Amino acid sequence: MVANNWFYPRQALASAQWESVVDTSIQGWEFTGLRVADLTLGNSLTLDSLPIERIVVPLSGSFDVSYQDKSEMRTQHLTGRANVFEGPTDVIYLSSGLAATINGSGRIAIAEAPTTEVFSVAYIPKEDVSVEMRGAGSASRQVHNFGTPENLKASRIIVCEVITPAGNWSSYPPHKHDEYVAGKESQLEEIYYFETARERGTTQSSLTDPIGYMRNYSSLAGDIDTLAEVRTGDIALVPYGWHGPCVAAPGYDMYYLNVMAGPGPERTWLICDDPAHAWVRSTWPTQKIDPRLPYEAAQIKDQGK
Repeated sequence: MVANNWFYPRQALASAQWESVVDTSIQGWEFTGLRVADLTLGNSLTLDSLPIERIVVPLSGSFDVSYQDKSEMRTQHLTGRANVFEGPTDVIYLSSGLAATINGSGRIAIAEAPTTEVFSVAYIPKEDVSVEMRGAGSASRQVHNFGTPENLKASRIIVCEVITPAGNWSSYPPHKHDEYVAGKESQLEEIYYFETARERGTTQSSLTDPIGYMRNYSSLAGDIDTLAEVRTGDIALVPYGWHGPCVAAPGYDMYYLNVMAGPGPERTWLICDDPAHAWVRSTWPTQKIDPRLPYEAAQIKDQGK
């Protein structure tokens, strides 16, 4: 049995003002980062000027992001959303080297990737977020592609978020992106940040314990064995290996934020399916998208990778 050093329950990575911090202080972690915090009115979060590009993602609530662009101080208001199961949010991309201060009330995530390459600051309104219906049947899920190469100019970072309705599977078929093969596969680290909740439309209860499950297993690139029960705030790191499925238990919806980056010559997301399960994709054209979707989506694209 391979020891699992890549799954972190909520607050296991707490540091100062942050509930969780993923960065290069974690042994073997190099290309991606994540910060998560709960912010209350009257308090603020500080992002230092470092060779890191960032995407600020409201999980719940709304925020003001203040930063110095050349010689001018600017503030971008993020309208945000009530929670992660209410469709996409607006986000802001901050270029490498920018310091920022965040004020507001709610829960927020900062996706990061070390780089010295500088791209323009970019605000993406909710209405402009590309929303994709991926898979079909019980593998239906909703993907918000605000930080993917097709939708954002950046150096290294690739970010999206996924909503998986109760009882469905996502990150499926199991796949990997742990070696560079030109035109076929990317080499990317990946962070999964999870939230779970009672199935949409059902009554909440103080006795509720929303759960899901996540799997990551060994490939030729390295040994790993993650089979974790996940809840809100938990984080799984994927340095290599086949990963998937992420399973939303019956009665509970699952959300995750994916942050990816790697050393390859291109900023692209190319995957290789586990050959034992790749055939599942061929069944999707004969199935319908789960009728519970979209969860307040903006733009819809059928099927997808």
